[in-house]
Amino acid sequence: MKPLPMDDFPFSKAYREWKQLVAEIRRHDALYYQKDAPEISDSEYDALRRRLEELEKLFPELVTPDSPTQTVGAPAVDTFSKVRHKVPMLSLGNAFSREDVEDFFDKIRRFLGLSSEEEIELMGELKIDGLSFSARYENGVFRQGVTRGDGTIGEDITRNLSHILPASLWGDVPPVLEVRGEVYMTHANFKVLNEQRRDNEEPEFANPRNAAAGSLRQLDDSITAKRGLKYFVYGWGDISQPLGEKYSDHIKAFEHFGFDTIARFFDEGWKHKVIALRSVDQVMEFYEEALSKRSQLDFDIDGLVYKVNRLDLQKRLGEVGRAPRWAIAHKFPAERAVTTLDAIDIQVGRTGTLTPVARLKPVNVGGVMVANATLHNEDEIARKDIRVGDTVVIQRAGDVIPQVVEVDLSKRPADSAAYQFPDHCPVCGSIAAREEGEVARRCTGGLLCEAQLVERLRHFVARGALDIEGLGEKQIVAFWNDGLIKNAADIFRLHEKADDIKKREGWGAKSVENLMTAIEKSKDVPLEKFIFALGIRHVGEVTGKLLARHYGSFANWVAAMQQLPDGGDAYSELDNIDGIGSTVAEALADFFREPHNRDIVLELGHLLRIQDAAAVATDSAVAGKTVVFTGTLVRLTRSEAKARAEALGAKVASSVSAKTDYVIAGEDAGSKLAKAKELNVRILSEDEWIEMIG
Repeated sequence: MKPLPMDDFPFSKAYREWKQLVAEIRRHDALYYQKDAPEISDSEYDALRRRLEELEKLFPELVTPDSPTQTVGAPAVDTFSKVRHKVPMLSLGNAFSREDVEDFFDKIRRFLGLSSEEEIELMGELKIDGLSFSARYENGVFRQGVTRGDGTIGEDITRNLSHILPASLWGDVPPVLEVRGEVYMTHANFKVLNEQRRDNEEPEFANPRNAAAGSLRQLDDSITAKRGLKYFVYGWGDISQPLGEKYSDHIKAFEHFGFDTIARFFDEGWKHKVIALRSVDQVMEFYEEALSKRSQLDFDIDGLVYKVNRLDLQKRLGEVGRAPRWAIAHKFPAERAVTTLDAIDIQVGRTGTLTPVARLKPVNVGGVMVANATLHNEDEIARKDIRVGDTVVIQRAGDVIPQVVEVDLSKRPADSAAYQFPDHCPVCGSIAAREEGEVARRCTGGLLCEAQLVERLRHFVARGALDIEGLGEKQIVAFWNDGLIKNAADIFRLHEKADDIKKREGWGAKSVENLMTAIEKSKDVPLEKFIFALGIRHVGEVTGKLLARHYGSFANWVAAMQQLPDGGDAYSELDNIDGIGSTVAEALADFFREPHNRDIVLELGHLLRIQDAAAVATDSAVAGKTVVFTGTLVRLTRSEAKARAEALGAKVASSVSAKTDYVIAGEDAGSKLAKAKELNVRILSEDEWIEMIG
């Protein structure tokens, strides 16, 4: 991927592309995890995520808890009963090159404070392209099976999994053992299944992964039993006792219990039969070997997975967002295909950004039909001279998302004309302006633009925000078109129009009752979700949580926010919150500078029951305290220290003020230490801090 230069890639440009990527990834998550009907290949999907990860690395303020980099999968569908995972099912970060693998090693060393000479042992595994599951055994007997879902809540597929997994285990099995694994379909069984579907005039599955997912999530589990599905176990969640000090110890134990594991697959034909890797060179040798043997396998793999073998190091490394720091997926390279670009559509997002989308003649790329590609912006179209009717090369991996690599000029139609990017909004007709230094055009219609208002309302009721079940895109658009809702507060007055809604097509007494119940339930909303739901620019879920934890209550937050436009102490206090910064502070000030925004927030404050923020922990010695780290820490890295403090309910600030409770001073502490002494703030050494937090 071509790197993004910091000096000419301002935050505003990054934010616009970030929003486009988030919307696209969420749509594909739903298609993949909920409907088993992906529109793009895994590599194209990985490219979307990789671009998003690069943007969030350059601009950490973009990171929100509901960003696809911080979440897993998609919400469980209503077809199966929902089950909450006792231990979340995390996803994995991706590597695509030797440099990415080197960076993985380097990050582990930096986080743990290890020298370049200290060895890190990884276990390498094949990454099966199937459907993830979690299976719970009690006293060696299979009790429950659950899909990954969104990583927190999955679907109960116990009956279906009972046809695939062992009903009981043997050996010294822990009283409680929850294993994680992947269900897949072999190429041979996939071929037979599609032949049967052709004979029955049923639509064929696009690839073995879709076939496995569709087979496992059958309401009639007898269908699952006939599909010849297989599985590999690769990890665990809830477990009543450890099975060793290393990841490899657990995998060996699983084999003794009677599970199929990927480790069993490695035979004498593999150089890396033991798959213990201690250097980047060994990792790359394993990667090249797996890549060369990929076509010989009777099941699909889309890469490899490397995991830190020592469990004590895994625990120290912990997680970041949706992924553990101690594991990474190394994806295989891109595939390409040629197709025709039939049209370029313009979509208008919640912030007014005009996003061009390529509509392609569907083409099979690596077993998945691809029909759409995001073109990012008008500069990208002009740079590649992309035109409607062109024959284009599509790439399904690592650079950008799904990428139109190039145009075949030899096949360009004689009457071809350069694409003219619209300078007016296709929804409301307002001028679409492009600010100096920015790459995107934005509709200037604001509250006059239906696309923006509808998108803002959709955001307000979406998962992660108010999460009002039964009030999705279709209902929001219909209610908007008929004048039932024009702003967020109108949603909580819909009960006054319940009789009118019952008369609408597709609605009845029961569905209206369910909607009103969901709306009433949503009134009990945590402060951080309410802040996020407002859709303030640059304020995602992480920022919402930071604000909620800092101010504590809706009343405190609103009082502080209303003072922002005047600057002064309120602005300084906000800017000093670690993780906020001037960009977010300015966005909040701009928002509360508008009278209609202040009015709607206050009105919602009366309509809703906004819950005070709760600290992550309330029983620790530092819960609710504001701490500042300065100097070089020896026993902990700065990342570890900050993560532990926040987990214990402390607020980590970036600078010292009279409101600071503790300054933890490492070696070579400078101006912050001097400021703490001046303000008579309590100063702790690193050892004293560690003793305090236990």
